[in-house]
Amino acid sequence: MTARKLLNVAPPRAALLTAPLAILMAALISSLARSEDARSPGEEEVADSGEIDFNEHIRPIFTAHCTACHGGVKQAGDISFAYRDQVLPPDGWIVEPGDPEASSLIERVTSEDEDIRMPPPEHGPALSTLEIERLTQWIRQGAKWEQHWAYEQPQPQPIPTVSDADWPLRPMDNFVLKRLESEGIDPSPNATPERWLRRVTLDLTGLPPTLEDRNAFLNDVDVSGNAAYERVVDRLLGSDEYGERWASIWLDQVRYADSKGLGMDARRNIWKYRDWVIDAINRDLPYDQFTIKQIAGDLLPDPSVEDRIATAAHRLTQSNEEGGTDDEEFRVAAVLDRVNTTWQTWMGVTFGCVQCHSHPYDPFRHEEYYQFSAFFNNTADSDLDEDWPAIQAPIDPAEYPEAAELDHQIASLRDQIWQREYQLLDDDSLWQPLVDLQASSSNATQVEVERQGDHDEYHTVGTVSRNADFTLEAPLPDGVEQLTAIRFTAMPLDPASAVADSEWGFVLSHVEAELLVPGEDQPQPIELSHLAIDEPNPFYDPQLSLNEKSSNGFAAYTRIHYPRQAALIPQQPVAVPEGARLRVTLKHRRFILAAFALIAKRGHLAVSDDQRFTDLLSDEELSKQRNRLAALQQQRDKIPSTSVPVLRELPEHLSRPTHVFARGLFLTKEQSVTAATPKSLPPLDTESTPDRLAMARWIVSPENPLTARVAVNRFWARLFGVGLVATEEDFGSSGDPPSHPKLLDYLAVQFQNEYDWSVKNLLRDIVLSKTYRQSSKVRPELLESDPQNRLLARGPRQRLPAEIIRDQALALAGLLSDKRFGPPVHPPLPDGVWNPFQGGDRWTTPDDGDADRYRRSIYTYTKRSIPYPMFAAFDAPSREFCTPRRLRSNTPLQALMTLNDETFQECAAGLATRMKNASDQPREQIAFGFRLVTCREPDDAEIDELLALQKTVGGDDALHGLTSVAGVLLNLDEVLTK
Repeated sequence: MTARKLLNVAPPRAALLTAPLAILMAALISSLARSEDARSPGEEEVADSGEIDFNEHIRPIFTAHCTACHGGVKQAGDISFAYRDQVLPPDGWIVEPGDPEASSLIERVTSEDEDIRMPPPEHGPALSTLEIERLTQWIRQGAKWEQHWAYEQPQPQPIPTVSDADWPLRPMDNFVLKRLESEGIDPSPNATPERWLRRVTLDLTGLPPTLEDRNAFLNDVDVSGNAAYERVVDRLLGSDEYGERWASIWLDQVRYADSKGLGMDARRNIWKYRDWVIDAINRDLPYDQFTIKQIAGDLLPDPSVEDRIATAAHRLTQSNEEGGTDDEEFRVAAVLDRVNTTWQTWMGVTFGCVQCHSHPYDPFRHEEYYQFSAFFNNTADSDLDEDWPAIQAPIDPAEYPEAAELDHQIASLRDQIWQREYQLLDDDSLWQPLVDLQASSSNATQVEVERQGDHDEYHTVGTVSRNADFTLEAPLPDGVEQLTAIRFTAMPLDPASAVADSEWGFVLSHVEAELLVPGEDQPQPIELSHLAIDEPNPFYDPQLSLNEKSSNGFAAYTRIHYPRQAALIPQQPVAVPEGARLRVTLKHRRFILAAFALIAKRGHLAVSDDQRFTDLLSDEELSKQRNRLAALQQQRDKIPSTSVPVLRELPEHLSRPTHVFARGLFLTKEQSVTAATPKSLPPLDTESTPDRLAMARWIVSPENPLTARVAVNRFWARLFGVGLVATEEDFGSSGDPPSHPKLLDYLAVQFQNEYDWSVKNLLRDIVLSKTYRQSSKVRPELLESDPQNRLLARGPRQRLPAEIIRDQALALAGLLSDKRFGPPVHPPLPDGVWNPFQGGDRWTTPDDGDADRYRRSIYTYTKRSIPYPMFAAFDAPSREFCTPRRLRSNTPLQALMTLNDETFQECAAGLATRMKNASDQPREQIAFGFRLVTCREPDDAEIDELLALQKTVGGDDALHGLTSVAGVLLNLDEVLTK
């Protein structure tokens, strides 16, 4: 079966996001290539009497030959090989355990009739004799069905016994050596100390070792042996540079950028999250807490400023500010992106495939995708350029505790005040609805009135014009002698459908009320003093509705699902003369995205004569609380802060429903679902409320089989160039099997238990292993059989990531700034590159000598639509979507970049100056530069060649010649690789 045929079986479906489809296609092609061309390391032929392992021998057959037509997407004949119950009894009928002859599966794969044989000829070749024999033996042995290995909880592994007991330095070395001995392969000798030093320094800090580091280590090794290696690792793990190096890796996962993507791709002020990641990694925040804070830090008891900043991980979604777009469509797209990113980042599964249909290969059903999306569907953010909700994060982290305490007091007081007001607003027994309503509009908007139960409602008809004012008049109910509050209820135009399909909301820019008294020519104004509303944390201050000059106020911003209510409270009770009518004018002055007027299209009025509404304004305790709240807010405003978008839950009574989307399209909603995790994985804690916090704790629970494995694999891949599972983005059935499954489980269990989720302890163990210490020299006998070093018979060797290439050059040139944190910076950029859609987004390069010109790459402004050219050339992602791993390329653009880019030209000049200042002797100058960039001594031939270059290029200008030599040194293969 070809990849083209396989992909043509299940064409792409309509969906909001295309990234999951691309990931799935890549996984399908990868899986197919493996099944057709190669077996995973260690896979062996099974003899007739061998024990069949379902995951190793049977599942790959189903994946390669069957699930395209009988999987999660297409279930021809109501058969799916993704689910046990559709294959085996009592529900399945194609396999009879213990009886191959009675199993229709064997009948179909062995038939010589092309009309009966599976797979059909047009879908691929017949199964091989070996594959049929394996299926037959599997059924004869009882057809035991197992979950895919990645969905089984990792188990503690005994340390293997090896022949060469002196070789291992760490328990993980035993697993590696055991595998090599089984293959008859010897491990490589140790790398030289200086090679190891350069490797580990680049890996742990993203910067090269200094000559002082090199000399100190070589001297220490001669004296202390292995203890010297441990001291180096401890020093590197304790450095500030460590967090900057490993934060860059994490930012790929969570698609960090300083711009919003899509549309105008405007700037987003979210750098405080990047700084939080760096600091958390440097503090070795345990990975489980690191996870919980980013997914649900706002839901923790008494969350700190840092807990709230951490949730910005899920505000890195793209937003579309173009005029005429539907913000609900892109809000939904952001929610689904959070789902996909969570599964890719923390659990390494292509869960995004399930947006449109059940997973083709893994046991995840279509409706389970939307059950999981319900965890994210009730955050208060929308797809608009305000990036609300946000917190004011102090610029100086030292002020976080003070700010957190003030924020806690402010939130507590605000909630207490709101609860007092909402209790009266929501008590229907205090309100009398108005009937005989008359409604008119100030412009072409048509308004009609209809009776609904015990009240009259106005509603618009047809097109709604901007800046509409609605005037509502009605007689006051009999017996109302004083007016203490007016309740305005704003509703969706179609209340029945809006719960599932929200409508554009409204902003009540200004509201006026007056009494029309019989016999009086002029209306009697009602002095409104306060609005009590149904939401504790509104986007706009509702009191602005009382300010005639404001365009903001009480609002359902930007969407409305349910009726929304506000009580308009006069300063004093208003006496109601006999026969008086109430007139309320609702003014709207807001529209968004150039096309959508935010107008209350349906609503009704009620009045109250209860004295408790007036008491809200004069109550001594409430007055003290309001004064205290104002004072606290004033104190908080004095702390210099920057706005950071974060997650915040909607109040329960305004929560959104979640529905399954037919074929992944948000406009075609099917059944309603509630928050849950897939049934094929361990359940949520039954004592927990199924919210984001419970879900975050489920992800890092000991029972979750994926999280620790995926994390360990990611760290391993960054150190060795490829993970124990090569497909970091796919631990599922279509991904690669682990090269060392027992080692993966051993490390995962260690990471969770013995290391208590400490990343530093895990990395320390790996880089101090004998496996990591091996020479990276490729032996001819392994070049063809194991070119990717999956057997780990040598040390790692691969090209450095984009950020390290740039940072290394700056460090070697003596230019790198040690300034940390803060807003993104704008290093030199080639002419003609910066042409943003939004003209106000300027790239202002600092002058020569300014520290911001030479800061580490992690602080460079990341704009999704205009990637920094040097990073893009060296395969850094645009950060539009989660990037589990970077695929390394090798193109002429990379050499052109390091030879001609302005930054690298500056670095060559800086390195040349360092070389010149190191000695008066040309030969020693070059030797110094060579040692600096390679961390080893040059031989005479290397120095001779570089001396000849200096003389040829420089002539009488020694520094000019040294600059050319420096450029060559910075472009050496052993400098651009580790």
